[in-house]
Amino acid sequence: MRLDQIAALAQGSDTKVLLIVLDGLGGLPRESDGMTELEAADTPNLDELARGGTCGLHHPVALGITPGSGPGHLALFGYDPLVYETGRGVLEALGIEFPLESQDIAVRANFCTLDSEGCISDRRAGRISTEAAAPLSEMLDEIRIEGAECFVRHLKEHRFVLVLRPDAATGAEVGDTDPGRTGVAPLIVRPRNEHSETTARLLDTWLKVARERLADQSGANMALLRGVSGLPDWPRFDHVFGMRAVAVAADPMYRGVGRLLGMDAVTVSDGVENLVSEYRRTFKAFDFSFLHFKAPDKAGEDGDFDRKVAVIEEVDEIIPQLVDMGPAVTLVTGDHSTPSMLKSHSWHPVPFLIHGGSARMDDTTRFGETACRNGVHGLIRGCELMRLAAARAGRLAKFGA
Repeated sequence: MRLDQIAALAQGSDTKVLLIVLDGLGGLPRESDGMTELEAADTPNLDELARGGTCGLHHPVALGITPGSGPGHLALFGYDPLVYETGRGVLEALGIEFPLESQDIAVRANFCTLDSEGCISDRRAGRISTEAAAPLSEMLDEIRIEGAECFVRHLKEHRFVLVLRPDAATGAEVGDTDPGRTGVAPLIVRPRNEHSETTARLLDTWLKVARERLADQSGANMALLRGVSGLPDWPRFDHVFGMRAVAVAADPMYRGVGRLLGMDAVTVSDGVENLVSEYRRTFKAFDFSFLHFKAPDKAGEDGDFDRKVAVIEEVDEIIPQLVDMGPAVTLVTGDHSTPSMLKSHSWHPVPFLIHGGSARMDDTTRFGETACRNGVHGLIRGCELMRLAAARAGRLAKFGA
């Protein structure tokens, strides 16, 4: 369904919708008992929401497609990621409120470690601390190349944003240099079309200088580039769904997705209680609130099954505080699966529950992959979830005569 069709149905209401995203929520069963991380977790509060609501599974992008975090979140906000495509760079830049201009090219970058042969030994430079990485980002911000202004802004730990402001308009269709694995050299910067050849040349030049600047570092001695992108012009979330919205997250990229869609965005420190406090503070001012919990994804990428279980349980403990604030509809899900056995994002469908509003209940008694598979919603696309939540909250009018 097109966004303009949804916008035509959006109607005013005093109901509020809460979206809780446990990043990387979905998992795969372990051999010992056949349980995923979510199923192994003790989640009495999420289970109670499941019993009093309806459940299902969703494909963030499409069947068999492994999503990045950007497409996964765009889908949750009701935007079909196969139609609304953008790279992670612009999302990270917006997340830190960098003043992007229309011709700017934004890139998400990682400090990494190269061995003596020029192969990647650590894609995240040992998850270098923010305190150690920030001075390196400042040093890279001093790089000057012909044909574009260059800006480097540190994000967190091993991550930073590179923004090119070229002298003339150029395309952003350029591939990543991160091969996604260790033991191989970084990929060559390659344009995907003629219009983006200048961008590829500028990025290649910048990388060569960056490698020279980082050469004496024992750990973070190179950078990998991902998500090369320009600033798109898309419909605003409040214009589509008729809800004033806020994004609350510790990591910049998730605030950036919200800002790209016209949401307010609030920065919080890591920790579930900080998200609770911010939701309590902003509850009355917004119709739609998005709370982002990063920890499950980090644990999954580190291959730590038990830690992923623990952080899911930590989120479960604060669920009553969020629901007691009184949202009419609460939607709980993830933007993608990050099974700890794979140590990466995967294509596997993600469980979701919707609690509150007008709906027929199903027989789900637990919140987990197996239980949600039998929920009333079955298996749907992620971009359909926001329509369900809006309908449950009484915010969509009848379609047609």
